[in-house]
Amino acid sequence: MAGRRSVKRTPSPEAATLGEPSYVWRSGQERRLALIRRYVALEGARILDVGCGIGTYVRRFRDLSPHTFGIDVSLDRLRESGLPGMVVAKGERLPFADASFDVLVFNEVIEHVEDDRRTIEDALRVLRDGGSIVIYAPNRLYPFETHGIVWKGRYRFGNIPLVNYLPNRWRDRLVPHARAYTKPTIRRLWAELPLDVVVHGHVYPGFDNVVARRPRLGRSLRAALYRAERTPAAAFGLSHFVVLRKRSATA
Repeated sequence: MAGRRSVKRTPSPEAATLGEPSYVWRSGQERRLALIRRYVALEGARILDVGCGIGTYVRRFRDLSPHTFGIDVSLDRLRESGLPGMVVAKGERLPFADASFDVLVFNEVIEHVEDDRRTIEDALRVLRDGGSIVIYAPNRLYPFETHGIVWKGRYRFGNIPLVNYLPNRWRDRLVPHARAYTKPTIRRLWAELPLDVVVHGHVYPGFDNVVARRPRLGRSLRAALYRAERTPAAAFGLSHFVVLRKRSATA
């Protein structure tokens, strides 16, 4: 399995605006990959990881396909990846020709772009007919805001309870740096575009940090919430999980 050893890190200087990338490959990341593979064929596909950070998912995708590329707005993060085939670019203006890719992945990225609807439109442009867009994005109903908050002019990193349940005008003051989506607000990203929804569900976190500190508690919590994904309690999961498929122009 591709990945790096777990290390304790302080928040990066870009954490508020770009979120924190996946620094290590653990159970939670492997599960997210398995969910993608349930609906999307990755073997040998041309894959673009949008907002790839330091390339943790790019490495794992390349175990399945050598035709994997990554983009990010942070040159420092791409340099840290040490990987070839990585490009500094914005999701709204992808530097690729039409119909270049079979799969585009947005793993906890769409909430950070300047224009989320425009980003999906440009993803559609570089996607071939029948190709897939995969989105993991923050769920407004999750009880914790995972991107931290801005309080009294200072950014405070961490999981902050109940922020997402505040009215928009208050949440937006506390979290001006990241969106969180309800089902209706995330669906507007592809409304009236030639995209079919293959799956739209919710996922809970893998609690890898809890498992590392308190294995029995962490595994019990993980198992209970993974079971909850098959119940109405899924609506309160950490993230939306969406797979969209591009309709053929001749269909």
